[in-house]
Amino acid sequence: MRVIGLTGSIGMGKSTTARMLRRLGVPLHDADAAVHRLTAPGGPAVAAIGARFPGVVDETGAVDRKRLGACVFGDTAALKDLEAILHPLVRDAERRFLQRARRARKAVVAIDIPLLFETGGENRCDAVWVASAPPTIQSQRVLRRPGMSRVRLEAIRARQIPDAVKRKRADLVIPTGLGMRFAWNRVVRGLARLKAPELES
Repeated sequence: MRVIGLTGSIGMGKSTTARMLRRLGVPLHDADAAVHRLTAPGGPAVAAIGARFPGVVDETGAVDRKRLGACVFGDTAALKDLEAILHPLVRDAERRFLQRARRARKAVVAIDIPLLFETGGENRCDAVWVASAPPTIQSQRVLRRPGMSRVRLEAIRARQIPDAVKRKRADLVIPTGLGMRFAWNRVVRGLARLKAPELES
């Protein structure tokens, strides 16, 4: 089984690329979606986050992401504490996903991890795909999001490895600023190359 590590900085089209992989039948584990499940009512991370960040759990028993964001924004120590709670749980979910895929004899799967390089996740992958777009397009996309500002965008960029570095370290770059058809064709060709060794064996 071949594992694609899909990543890309904020606003670079990673989620769009993930949807393309799913359309092509590739099972995909979404780290962000896993975090949502972990912090939903009854989620395994709720109690620990609530203990570390009092007041962030709402009346439904879920972690309020806006309140939590306000607690960790600009606070490196608080962010590290949050990551120490979430990252092991997300990794456990990823391991279970990969085990299920192996049992099902899937040829190719993908793990969608925003901070893939930042956390050393590339070592768990057979190929790393990076979604990328020009900085102007990235800014336009991100600043359209509710509650986003240039200050917040720059703070997020500061935590992420620069796009140029990610592109150099990638096995495949998916350009998402040149139109959907161009990106789709790149994904299809990349997937075909990745599956080729499986077809030969």
